[in-house]
Amino acid sequence: MDFFGLREKNTTVRTEIVAGVTTFFTMAYIIFVNPGMLSATGMSFEGVFVATCLSAAIGTLIMALFANVPYAVAPGMGLNALFAYTVCLAGGFTWREALTMVFICGLINIIITITKLRKSIVKSIPESMQNAIGGAIGLFIAYLGLNNAGLISFTLTAPSAGSLVLNSGVTPGMMSFSSPSLVLAVIGLLIIVALMVLNVKGSILIGIAATTIIGIPMGVTQIPASIFSDSGTWTGFKEVSLAFFGAEGGFGSLFSDPAKIPFVLVTIFSMCLSDTFDSIGTFIGTGRKSGIFDSEDEKALEGSGFKSRLDKALVADSFATSIGALLGTSNATTYVESSAGIAAGGRTGLTSLTTAILFLLCLPFAGLIGMVPSAATSPALIVVGILMVEPFAKINWSDLSEAVPAFFTVAVMSFTYGITNGIAAGFIMYCLTKICTKKATEIHPIIAGASILFIVDFILKATGV
Repeated sequence: MDFFGLREKNTTVRTEIVAGVTTFFTMAYIIFVNPGMLSATGMSFEGVFVATCLSAAIGTLIMALFANVPYAVAPGMGLNALFAYTVCLAGGFTWREALTMVFICGLINIIITITKLRKSIVKSIPESMQNAIGGAIGLFIAYLGLNNAGLISFTLTAPSAGSLVLNSGVTPGMMSFSSPSLVLAVIGLLIIVALMVLNVKGSILIGIAATTIIGIPMGVTQIPASIFSDSGTWTGFKEVSLAFFGAEGGFGSLFSDPAKIPFVLVTIFSMCLSDTFDSIGTFIGTGRKSGIFDSEDEKALEGSGFKSRLDKALVADSFATSIGALLGTSNATTYVESSAGIAAGGRTGLTSLTTAILFLLCLPFAGLIGMVPSAATSPALIVVGILMVEPFAKINWSDLSEAVPAFFTVAVMSFTYGITNGIAAGFIMYCLTKICTKKATEIHPIIAGASILFIVDFILKATGV
């Protein structure tokens, strides 16, 4: 095991393997949740399952062998929501076109990671906006979980005299607890929350499994004829992998409509932002405390190339995004759940290698994975949302110049059911507050350029061009 430098990092084979298993069980929920979310776009559930396992295994393997760091990679929460609900369902793009955007995002991230442009992008976004975007995505994911659980009802409304309702539309409310599926989702949420509070490792995965089992006598969980992968699983994978090449709904059609090009560019930009900040935040936040990255690694963010472990880890993360798109899934990113393995003592790529092998071992059991109902995965989305809203505490809400852009980011993203909408509102309001306070010189050109793209996109939508 000299390849991983265990002695140099003061660790052992046993410690690294235990750490890898710990990381796997804290993030394995993605193999249930990701296919469920992406299948809403028309993608094959079984195909996305295979793509999720393979992209996680390959991305984590690159992290292990190239960067030699204890981090795991898989399709990211938030980014899969952007893919499914904002780009495809709300934006009207096909899932093949969305995969094309993900692939391009990966290529861009590779370029900006090995050049000094990375430093410019990271420093262009104010810390308050980074915190607002991260927390807002958490609320968005929690809303998806509540909706998928069936807790939210929608009632048609019409304007009436003396009513606050100005236009006919749909009013959300709370569903009555008469549905077995909703009751099961609530039970699952209680289980996962209890396990989380008790600091049980792998609580999300355990909660999903327990909820699935409880759903059998309730008639919600349907037992499959076979727990193993069948020919249909691999047929589904063939359908989603390499799907965006050719004229049918991929590269051939993504840029064919001039009116949609601003939205495409802004979406790719949003994906790149999320990928970049998620990864750097995870690396720096966990690396400082554990000693995985030293001060020279952090200084490397200001340079170019990929000489340090941190640089290599960022490159590995970027390659994983494009590889995931080729396989047929949304953006792969470095998981903050890797901190669980690091806390268990993981310090080298052997931890990541262990996690990658475990993802591969999931592949033969597509039938078992497919029996997991949405009532079991919905609570996981809600809990992930809870974990992601922590950045709100870091926003200075007493400073209006900081609070206004943050608020609009959160409110618009959550209430309009669109991650890109929230980022657009936040960027535009940030520019406005800086101009009003005579601090326009503080607006970074990247923020200004993105805001102009957002405004152009809104104008095109309003005029129907």
